[in-house]
Amino acid sequence: HAARGIHCCYDFSATPFAPSGKQSYEEALFTWIVSDFSLNDAIESGLVKTPRIVVRDDVPKSKKVLKSKLFHIYEEPEVKDDLNRRAEENEPLPDLLVNAYYLLGTDWLSTYEHWKEHGLSVPPVMITVANRTETAARIAHAFTTGKIKLSELGAEDHVLHIDSKVLAQAEEKEETEDPELELSEKEQLTKKEYAELLRQKVDTVGKKGQPGQYIRNVISVGMLSEGWDAKTVTHIMGLRAFTSQLLCEQVVGRGLRRTSYELENGMFPPEYVNIFGVPFTFLPHESPEEDGPAEPPRTVHEIEPDDSKREYEIEWPNIIRFERVPKPTLEIDWSKVKPLHLDLSNAHTIAELAPTIAGFTDLRLSEDINFLEIADQFRMQTIIFDAASQAYDRYSSSWRGNKALLLAQVVKFTSEYIARDMIQLDPPIYQEDETRRKVAMLFLMSRVVGAICENLEFNMVERNEPVLDPERSTGSTGFMNKWHTTRPCEHVRKSHINMSVFDGSWEDSHAFALDRNKHVEAWAKNDHLNFVIYYIYQGSVRRYLPDFIVRLTNGEHLILETKGIVDDQAITKARYAEQWIDSVNEDGRWGTWHYRMSTHPSEVDAVIAEVAK
Repeated sequence: HAARGIHCCYDFSATPFAPSGKQSYEEALFTWIVSDFSLNDAIESGLVKTPRIVVRDDVPKSKKVLKSKLFHIYEEPEVKDDLNRRAEENEPLPDLLVNAYYLLGTDWLSTYEHWKEHGLSVPPVMITVANRTETAARIAHAFTTGKIKLSELGAEDHVLHIDSKVLAQAEEKEETEDPELELSEKEQLTKKEYAELLRQKVDTVGKKGQPGQYIRNVISVGMLSEGWDAKTVTHIMGLRAFTSQLLCEQVVGRGLRRTSYELENGMFPPEYVNIFGVPFTFLPHESPEEDGPAEPPRTVHEIEPDDSKREYEIEWPNIIRFERVPKPTLEIDWSKVKPLHLDLSNAHTIAELAPTIAGFTDLRLSEDINFLEIADQFRMQTIIFDAASQAYDRYSSSWRGNKALLLAQVVKFTSEYIARDMIQLDPPIYQEDETRRKVAMLFLMSRVVGAICENLEFNMVERNEPVLDPERSTGSTGFMNKWHTTRPCEHVRKSHINMSVFDGSWEDSHAFALDRNKHVEAWAKNDHLNFVIYYIYQGSVRRYLPDFIVRLTNGEHLILETKGIVDDQAITKARYAEQWIDSVNEDGRWGTWHYRMSTHPSEVDAVIAEVAK
């Protein structure tokens, strides 16, 4: 006003405040705000679609938030660990995510048929907001190759996979040098034209006569732009961390534009967008009552490598996967093949969605999604071949032998594995009912594939050769970034890290034993060191972070795990750790490594003495 003499300003921004990372928006509102018309007001008045979220389903709720696991899929451990790694596009998606896509896709199919019956010339659109480019590529691959068997959402002309990496690849695409070669329209485009076509498809999704008219399945990374004005979005899948309701509003907002503003009896007819994976609540934040003095701030510790203790630095190979060297012949000893037990009590076949307004869901307006209603359209033989195909995909990229022979062996083994009833299903109704057997195979396909691969590896693989991260082939305690914590900490002698952080008394006791042991030259607690061993558990790729890395006075290294209760998951971790050890030792570049599990602090000295012989 002082500079330009402006007397009045109308700001129609959807977010009239600066994101501050705090739960309450009030302190971040721009100072010129007199009143605002929030997204909640727009939903209540019918100016936009009403979001519907999952309120109930037929499996136990997430232990973390006591809501359906479909409410914030990304936060489930089996999903978060798997989606937060560099993975090849042909690697299987977590079972829970596949399950969620079948349910959301079933509902999309119902909407698609409804729109066709009413003569609409553009299809409804499902959008996915993924956490990273590798995740988006895996999802696009799963749809376009039929791993997720929803063909109406999987045809390449109907799928739009868009992110910075895809655009960069489009712009780097080389033009053909042979003018006589017959090419498709896509191949005839220059690299700039192809990149521009992708952008046009994004900008014109759902618009008749435009490049994006027939797009049904949009897979993106991060947020689609604020100005994206597609009106045909009916389904949203959120696959990222949502650290604030602002992020939830931004993602959900991409699907809230109405398809029609024609009045019925003086009001807009309701339109909905169905949402999985976005923890969208609209619950207002209230500050707690200040009945007494505020809690004193807890001591914050700064954790980082100590340059004065460089002699305790520990290095390790940064392995991202293994390449498999095959045995000359495949001979299956079926007496040693492990059966697979699948628990379907956590398989979502029905989900109930309800509109959410002002932080509350209205169950009177809820609708069900029931996958069992369409499961009969899938043939068991096709599902079996798909399992073999996925097992082949998992192996082929890292297979050193004849790939045609590998495919034949995988198909033969898979068919016999299923024919011998090596897959046992619980509850019993899944074993007895053919439709539910197909549901089990579709929903838990990655576990079936994992079991097939595990048995094949035992019978087919001579050895595993480590593949290092091309960006950083060696990990080190010196690479740790500075971080802060209020957890209990102690200064220690033989660690390169300035302080050791403890999650419990057992870790404290183990650290004390390591610091005093005469055979230990250096050790480090594996906290923020990024020393990871990848393993497969219940069909999903997980990240295993062993508790301690130890360098012994004889020059050898020990990976030490502390475990009070050794359960099935701990046994699986140990098996993959032993595979890591065998591969590293056979390679020879990093000396000799050992893996041990300690079930009590009193065992540490004996474990180290055994290894240090």
